[in-house]
Amino acid sequence: MRTPSRPSSKLPILAILHQETSSTGRVGQMLVDKGFALDIRRPALGDPLPDTMSGHGGAVVFGGPMSANDPEPFIKTEIDWIDVPLKENKPYLGICLGAQMLVRNLGGRVGPQKGELTEIGWYPLRATEHGRLLMHWPKMVYHFHREGFDVPRGAKLLAEGDAYPHQAIRYGENAWGVQFHAELTRAMMHRWVVHGAERFGMPNAQQGNQHLEGRMIFDHALKDWLWNFLDIVFDRPAAEANRPAAPAYPAQGNG
Repeated sequence: MRTPSRPSSKLPILAILHQETSSTGRVGQMLVDKGFALDIRRPALGDPLPDTMSGHGGAVVFGGPMSANDPEPFIKTEIDWIDVPLKENKPYLGICLGAQMLVRNLGGRVGPQKGELTEIGWYPLRATEHGRLLMHWPKMVYHFHREGFDVPRGAKLLAEGDAYPHQAIRYGENAWGVQFHAELTRAMMHRWVVHGAERFGMPNAQQGNQHLEGRMIFDHALKDWLWNFLDIVFDRPAAEANRPAAPAYPAQGNG
């Protein structure tokens, strides 16, 4: 668990990662800056998940190289566990795999688009009417996936894309899923570009230099969006106080 940078009465955020070397990235950095502690767990490595969210202010389920359709027991366990924050109406944010797990929990489909297209690199994002009412969205976002999700019954589509039309959803008041990655620090993106280079030959994938060049152009707006979006998900009073002109995320290090 990471200690917040200042004393806080806020409950910790449960952060679910899927590999030993995975990081919470900017999401973790920003939540700590907002006064939350992090309770980091890796169910794939045997960490238990709580039976109740009464001791947590919400949950973030991050991405990973596995699929929400994989047969490994921890995948089904995580998908079923999402019932806990949903039934207790606690904030839930799913990022890429975490969003796909939310969709599977709600009875929706997860899988590749026709032609096995990927989104690996920077791609356009368009807010829907529901999304525009919520906040301002970046025009370009970063992806690293080859599966997407349907919009399950009862969920609202917040943002759309080209190859994968469903990019962000909201279910009820407190459950959110995004297909793209706003959490990557510069160091994380460099690691992904190096270790994921074999995927750059897949249909619709961009080459590594495009990932890094795109970061220089598009990352500032994505970073600002994430700072404000985390308030909407986990700290609604702060989000309301910041409207209509929410401040940008403060410049800090190389994140």
